[in-house]
Amino acid sequence: MRRFTIGCCLLLAAGQVQAQKGVNSIYSAFGIGDLEEKDYSRNFGVGSAGVARGSHSFLNELNPASYGRLPMETFFFEASLAGKSLQYNGTNLNQNAGDINFKRFAMGFKASKMWGLSLGLMPYSRVDYKLLNTRYVEGTTAGTRNAVEGTGGINRLYFSNALQLNKNFSVGVSSALLFGPITTTDSLGSSGSATDVYTEQRRFMHNFNFTTGAQYAGKAGQWLIGAGATYRFRTKLASEEDFSIRYADETVLFEEELSSRDFTLPQQWAVGLSFSNGRINWLADYRQQNWKGANADKQDYSFVNSQRYSGGMEYTFYKFQYNKQVEGLIVQAGLNYHTAYMQIKNEPVRDFGVTAGASLPSKTGHLRYYLGLEAGQRGTSSKGLIQENYINVVLHLSLRDNWFFKLREQ
Repeated sequence: MRRFTIGCCLLLAAGQVQAQKGVNSIYSAFGIGDLEEKDYSRNFGVGSAGVARGSHSFLNELNPASYGRLPMETFFFEASLAGKSLQYNGTNLNQNAGDINFKRFAMGFKASKMWGLSLGLMPYSRVDYKLLNTRYVEGTTAGTRNAVEGTGGINRLYFSNALQLNKNFSVGVSSALLFGPITTTDSLGSSGSATDVYTEQRRFMHNFNFTTGAQYAGKAGQWLIGAGATYRFRTKLASEEDFSIRYADETVLFEEELSSRDFTLPQQWAVGLSFSNGRINWLADYRQQNWKGANADKQDYSFVNSQRYSGGMEYTFYKFQYNKQVEGLIVQAGLNYHTAYMQIKNEPVRDFGVTAGASLPSKTGHLRYYLGLEAGQRGTSSKGLIQENYINVVLHLSLRDNWFFKLREQ
């Protein structure tokens, strides 16, 4: 029992598995969990596209170069929450689950005419699942309840800087600390007795990661054309691991510190385009991460290169406030298609979503409320696997104030 496969055989035996309330995704049982491929800011409703977009009116971490276009004398503070509803479909399986999670906290401002910066915290990956199964002791016909539960994930604490080189070009770099625990428990017995036994494996992962970016913005007739590109460097996540066997009352039967295992995050690159006439904004992104060969394949799944296509349209209604034209209601629609960084039983994990969003300012204009919606499908129910039908709801709040301007007037 020193090492165990976290839910892999249970996932493949879908007829015996039940998803529980509060579960994010059964697919988070693999690798380092579900990677956060979506952007939970004002980019959400356009398919999470925005590599070519400057941070004129919100903080855009999809490209660190965007902070070079932050407005002067303005401070931004942003926070995001997301709720998710899931329906699992598989062989003899039809279950629902749901949860609500923090997705983003960020602040940013223009430190000088050329230099913009942002500091934030967001999830990089998430592990959150619970699977029930029946195990049989060799030589007996009596089944014993077995529960496998995974929690935790990797967090991303970042500090991004950008320089606006001239009116057309900006460059930036995001320095991030990736850190977080992943805990897997495997329990036997359901009597509620203190003698029920479970195993627990804790793995704490950490390292620094860097992303560079560049953006261009120029005019072609009545249209503002934007282009952007990012490159995220390869990183090896170091880990500290321990394994224990315990009774339900936390009495330790066995405890051992395991040898550390690195997990490689391969390099990632992305490109994006945008076209805007002031009211209509078209956005499109492509992202690729070369996972194949980065880590050793497992018996139940293997690593493959991941790709993401996203795009959408945004329409802005303007209004006058204090004799100045400002953004009013903003509506969005978009699409995204993603192939995950793993395949299970030689089946790729595909994710397709349709998005919509709306942003509305407060009466003073300093606070903007954003609501994003997404309906999508991930995975497949063939080969004994599980298909997820999901709905995401995002609430994003953006506070914008002229703090530095007020300080200079005093």
